[in-house]
Amino acid sequence: CYEIGFVGHSSGMCLSVGSTSTAEDGHPVTSPRIKLRHGRHLAYKELGAPREEAKFKIIYYIHGFDSCMHDSFFFHNLSPALLEELKMCIVSFDRPGYGESDPDPNRTPRSIAFDIEELADGLGLGPKFYVIGFSMGGQITWSCLHYIPHRLAGAPLIAPVVNYWWRNLPANLSKEALSLMLPRDQWMLRGKEIFSKLGYNDLNQAYARKQGEYESLHRDLMIGYGHWEFDPLDVQNPFKNSNGSVHLWRGDEDIFVPVSLQRFIISKLPNEVTGSGHFFPRDEIVKHFLLGKTLVSKLESANVSIEASRISDNS
Repeated sequence: CYEIGFVGHSSGMCLSVGSTSTAEDGHPVTSPRIKLRHGRHLAYKELGAPREEAKFKIIYYIHGFDSCMHDSFFFHNLSPALLEELKMCIVSFDRPGYGESDPDPNRTPRSIAFDIEELADGLGLGPKFYVIGFSMGGQITWSCLHYIPHRLAGAPLIAPVVNYWWRNLPANLSKEALSLMLPRDQWMLRGKEIFSKLGYNDLNQAYARKQGEYESLHRDLMIGYGHWEFDPLDVQNPFKNSNGSVHLWRGDEDIFVPVSLQRFIISKLPNEVTGSGHFFPRDEIVKHFLLGKTLVSKLESANVSIEASRISDNS
């Protein structure tokens, strides 16, 4: 099993657990939260095995756009047999401005990576942890790989969102991919407004937007599709000693994230699920990145073929 040491709470942090409280803006807070050193709070929840009994400590799930920590669909849909086998302890959290996490008016692609690091230290999760990002959460996983690579045990990215204006993307490829979107969505995206509703649970969606659409949806788009100090082609391999791995999973029929851009970005990291879109079969992926098990060529439940490889040293 993968074991990590325990570190104490970092200076300036405190846990807020248990009874209902009220945030500064007046909305009720029912989830446990951790106070970061800058005074903001992050709400979180733990899934799976208790920390003291877990074989794998700890796995972060970074949620996508217009979503929240309760939308950890990737883990909610794992088979009971796999959960029993792996005894995973999973932490999911509301990203800044979503759900019960305080907004961050100074948020950048860099700041969210350090929020994640602070949350790990505040919960005493140890020196290394996995981050698993879905959709726009996958985009944030690139930030973790760039800014806090020394803290990662592994980093699967599930259908990560692509910023059409990342500087290392060929302009003609970005323009072609953007043109495949509906004209309305192109206009809204260029203006960093709200576009597609991805069909999450309505109750969870209401929870995700409880602090208003500007701090959750609008700011998410402004950061995700705004200026970045780096892009994935700048990221170096953090696991040159084979002490972890990075895998990106993409569907060749994904209507939200054009596969042409994904293929360009991770041409040295080909993990593609044929016949799949923005959502994936899960058990085999988890076994692969946690246990190193070879993926079967056919997943009978989804009738898709998969190929996988580890990030290369020069990517």
